[in-house]
Amino acid sequence: MTAYSVTPVNEEITFDREEIIVSKTDLKGKLTYANDVFCRVAEMSTRDVIGQPHNIIRHPDMPRAVFKLLWDTIAAGSEIFAYVKNMSKTGKYYWVFAHVTPSFDKDGNVDGYHSNRRSPSQKNVDIISKIYGSLLAEEEKHANAKEGLKASVSLLQRVLAEQDKTYSEFIWSLRG
Repeated sequence: MTAYSVTPVNEEITFDREEIIVSKTDLKGKLTYANDVFCRVAEMSTRDVIGQPHNIIRHPDMPRAVFKLLWDTIAAGSEIFAYVKNMSKTGKYYWVFAHVTPSFDKDGNVDGYHSNRRSPSQKNVDIISKIYGSLLAEEEKHANAKEGLKASVSLLQRVLAEQDKTYSEFIWSLRG
């Protein structure tokens, strides 16, 4: 199964605010661990997900610019917090507030990634959804995917500049 073989349906899956979705990947983003909450919410078994790319749960409503920022940040050895809309095996969607960090080997080299996700507030999802919708619309304006990504990244930078915040500052300003 890949994220692209599933047709999205407009039905939300929720999980308890005290639950944490946990996953680990190798350097290429292939899942090496997924906890029971991950599997339940994604409507998949451990066998379905281990060894698969993490984007097996990517929802097409997610702008590529956000994933570029996420991957650039963790590949540089830093952590990132982000709101992400995911998709289950049956096409249902679920929102998460993700904390993604690099994992390090004994010599201090990045050897994979670890993510904990919590259920976000509806207020924050409403705010983020509007921004993500604008970014996705910008990406879709361009026939060339590379140009669409570049334009979307530029739009995200303008949105942050208007807020006079870094991405992290903006995300944390929503946590209140």
